[in-house]
Amino acid sequence: MPPTSELTPPTDLHAAPVLSVRDLHKGYAEGDAAHRVLDQVSFAVQPGECVALLGRSGSGKSTLLNLLAGIDRPDQGSVELLGQCLSTLDEPDLTLLRRRHIGFIYQFFNLIQTLSVAENLALPLELNGIKRRDATPRIQAMLARLGLESRSNAFPDQLSGGEQQRVAIGRALIHEPTLVLADEPTGNLDAQTGEQILELLSELFRERRQTLILVTHSQAVARIANRALTLERGRLTDSTQALSW
Repeated sequence: MPPTSELTPPTDLHAAPVLSVRDLHKGYAEGDAAHRVLDQVSFAVQPGECVALLGRSGSGKSTLLNLLAGIDRPDQGSVELLGQCLSTLDEPDLTLLRRRHIGFIYQFFNLIQTLSVAENLALPLELNGIKRRDATPRIQAMLARLGLESRSNAFPDQLSGGEQQRVAIGRALIHEPTLVLADEPTGNLDAQTGEQILELLSELFRERRQTLILVTHSQAVARIANRALTLERGRLTDSTQALSW
């Protein structure tokens, strides 16, 4: 496995894109009819950039996110992460790429219920071959940054929704992935807690200068991004500058 230093993402905004999406098409069969979900989607994301992907339910956001992560494969077009075309990789190589270079934040947290908070944070480090003596200070630092030092031994079902999402954010960032994919990260929280989580995510993203794609239907959530892309009926119909930091 690579040493920790190799997992740190680039931050030069003039460097090659972290992610390149070219002429992406994806469809599904619905009985005898074909339903096109994505149509000619193309964009690039630079190192250290936060891009909000906006769209209503059914616009193709989730399908696009699955393609960006290599969970699904396009009918046409390509997705490249760090210059590597995902369609050319087999499943073991895709798994390894995701493990090393992608962090996921889900709407419904997806914590492992049988692991404590500290153990959930440790998992990405263990999967990347980071030894316990090196992982422990990183876990402690993340717990402090999340404000969860006193909850390190608690299990997910003992946490509030906001605390669970804090753990999920920490788990996604702790191994310093090249790209973080966040799918409606405040969608399962009340407004006040969602605002706190959004502020935390914005702060951590800026501190670490990581590259983030934020999938949301909310303009309010998209405001933390450098720019916003809008999906409508499977096509990118708009590219707008979101509010600056």
